[in-house]
Amino acid sequence: MRHQCRVPKLGRPADQRKAMLRALTTQLIREGRVTTTKARAKALRNEAERMITLAKDGSLSSRRRALGYIYDKQLVHSLFDKAPDRYSDRKGGYTRITRTVSRRGDNAEMAIIELV
Repeated sequence: MRHQCRVPKLGRPADQRKAMLRALTTQLIREGRVTTTKARAKALRNEAERMITLAKDGSLSSRRRALGYIYDKQLVHSLFDKAPDRYSDRKGGYTRITRTVSRRGDNAEMAIIELV
């Protein structure tokens, strides 16, 4: 039983799951929106909002934590430049998840996650 276990497993081992979420977070910050399954979008929301909160803080330790997570160094620097003025009035909720049609092959629920 998985009662009270709040970590979304996404059907993958821990190392693959972490790598997938890092890649999706990097892609979301780079492009602004990503189309993926609903479960992955909900798991991605936590990581993306954590990175934006680090960028709003703007300290050196926050920058180093973000550099350790996001794959692209230039992307981290641009995020830390733009995030404080873009999200200064928000206390959270930097992403939006919109459900779309189900995937044709396996009928998985699809969603678009985008930065607000």
